[in-house]
Amino acid sequence: MGFRFRRTVKIMPGVRLNVGKKGVSVSAGRRGANVTIGKTGVRTTVGLPGTGLSHTTLHRSNAQGRRARPPAPQRERKRPIILFSIALLLVILFAVFTT
Repeated sequence: MGFRFRRTVKIMPGVRLNVGKKGVSVSAGRRGANVTIGKTGVRTTVGLPGTGLSHTTLHRSNAQGRRARPPAPQRERKRPIILFSIALLLVILFAVFTT
């Protein structure tokens, strides 16, 4: 399990400075609606206070969209299962034909 770090400092009413492990951001707004500016872009969040319902939208500039890394290739997991199944089948066939 990874460690997390986040610290929020209130600069003035309605404005907060957020410091985390991966960077710094600034949030401004009231309860129910705020805007956060960070290294990934501008994020707007609108919600219904007290309900847990909210909607967040990330607005990226063209430069940030071009710098996005391609997804990492996923590891193939089918081969070990197939190899194990073939080995098990060979052991069973060997046990049947040697008795």
